[in-house]
Amino acid sequence: MAGHPIHPAARNSGYEYGIPITIGDNIWVGGNVTVCPEVTIDNNVVISAGSVVTKDIPANVVAVGNPCHVLREITDADRPYYFKHRKFDDAAWQTIQHRK
Repeated sequence: MAGHPIHPAARNSGYEYGIPITIGDNIWVGGNVTVCPEVTIDNNVVISAGSVVTKDIPANVVAVGNPCHVLREITDADRPYYFKHRKFDDAAWQTIQHRK
């Protein structure tokens, strides 16, 4: 995350800095998401489009909003669905079943 000082005199110096964020494995981040400095997004997380992530997000959850918060846990009950209540077709489902 890139930033700059907030005081005008310091900001006009041209000084900029970078503060890391940590992104785990198998993350899906929707469009126009902002992740603030020093935030960790753990593994297997979905961040909804337009969210502003201001604090750490734990593993295996769907998180949404401004400020971003956990909406719900991702469970095995989600496996047969590709969007809300829309299920995979049989061919796709067979492929998914082999990926445990």
